[in-house]
Amino acid sequence: MTILIEQPEFGVEVGTEAGEKKVFEEEKELVLDDGLFVVPHTNSFGQTFRDYDAEGERQPSVEIFYQINHINQTYDFVQRMRKEYSKLNRVEMSIWECCELLNEVVDESDPDLDEPQIEHLLQTAEAIRKDYPNEDWLHLTGLIHDLGKVLLLPSFGELPQWAVVGDTFPVGCSFDQANVHHKYFKENPDYYNPAYNTKFGVYSEGCGLENVMMSWGHDDYMYLVAKENNCTLPSAALFIIRYHSFYALHKAGAYKHLMNEEDVKNLNWLHVFNKYDLYSKSKVRIDVEKVKPYYLSLIEKYFPSKLRW
Repeated sequence: MTILIEQPEFGVEVGTEAGEKKVFEEEKELVLDDGLFVVPHTNSFGQTFRDYDAEGERQPSVEIFYQINHINQTYDFVQRMRKEYSKLNRVEMSIWECCELLNEVVDESDPDLDEPQIEHLLQTAEAIRKDYPNEDWLHLTGLIHDLGKVLLLPSFGELPQWAVVGDTFPVGCSFDQANVHHKYFKENPDYYNPAYNTKFGVYSEGCGLENVMMSWGHDDYMYLVAKENNCTLPSAALFIIRYHSFYALHKAGAYKHLMNEEDVKNLNWLHVFNKYDLYSKSKVRIDVEKVKPYYLSLIEKYFPSKLRW
C-alpha cells in the first residue's frame, strides 16, 4: 500500500500566514511562535548538541564507543547481522509493549541524553505533534524511531552498544571524512580492502540507499521490523527510521552520490524530523498516561496488533 504525502515547505515558518516568510539559521528553524516547539541552546548536560569534543562526564566513554564501533562495523559483520535478525523469530509483541521495554535502555553513544529512551521517544513525538498536527504518520514515526534499541536486551540477543547505537554509515564503500571520529576507521579491515575502500565500492551511482548496506544497529533493525510486518506508514517514515542516525548524510551531505530520486524527496522529511529528534532531548517530562490513548490509536491505524521481532 502506497501513501502519498505532501513535501514540507522549507524556509516557511510553521504557523505563519500564507506568503509570510522568516529566515532562519539552519539549526534554528524550530525557534517558532508561542505554543510551538522551541530549540534549546544546550543539551541535558548544559553543552551544545552533538559536541563530541566537549569535556564532560560522558565524553571519554562516547569516544571509546566510537573507536570500538568503527573497528568492528564491517561489510561482513553487517551481512551476518541482517541475515540473522531478518528472521524476526525472537519475540512477538505490540509496538506499545516495545516502547515500555525501552525504560531499561540508556544509549551510551549519545552525548546529549542520559534519560531512559521512552522519555526521548515521547519528547520527540509530542514536539512534532505540536508543529505538524495533521501529519499523524510523523508523530508515530517520532514515537517508534528508536525502538530497535531493544537489541541491547537479553530477549533480543543482548548485543553490545557498538552494534546497536551511534551514528550509522554505509559499509562496502569508503568511509567518508564526515563520519564522527573518522580516525578510528583506519583500524577497520575494510579500510584496506580494495573492494570496499573506493568512493562507490560495491555500489553504483544513484543506486538508491535501500540497496546500500548500513552499519548494523537499531535503525536498520526497526526498519526491517516495520517493513516485514507490513506496516502502512509512508516511505518517508521508513526512510526516517532507517537513516535518522546517518548524520554524515543529513548533516554534512556526504554519500549523496548513492541516492536516487525517491531518497532526495524523503531526505526533506528526514531534515524536518532530525531537528525534533536532536533538540527535544531535555529534562521536560511527558505525562505518559495522558498521551497514551492517542498513540495507541496511531499504532492501530498503521501496524498490526502484534509484530514479529
